[in-house]
Amino acid sequence: MAWFYIGIAGLLEILWAFAMKKSAGFTLLVPSVITVVGAAASMVVLAMAMKTMPLGTAYSVWTGIGAVGAFALGIAVLGEPLTPLRVLAALLIVSGLVLMKLASVD
Repeated sequence: MAWFYIGIAGLLEILWAFAMKKSAGFTLLVPSVITVVGAAASMVVLAMAMKTMPLGTAYSVWTGIGAVGAFALGIAVLGEPLTPLRVLAALLIVSGLVLMKLASVD
């Protein structure tokens, strides 16, 4: 169940990061509220996963999902650049996530 929680927390991480970008420096109300609520919800679900998952695994997978998801969303929705070096960086993050899962004791 912890891995399910980490997945949900990671998706919420992507949501609030995207909303923060759209908030224009917290000058727009709706994206600002989504940012704050999404971040709080993401941390609550992360805490639920941490009840049975090691700290290092939970935190690194959570941030990795958020980082790679925000990267992909930025490219797909915001028109951010897709360069070979950025793709390599994202692949290295995903590789780390896979290794964390394989090395997990739970």
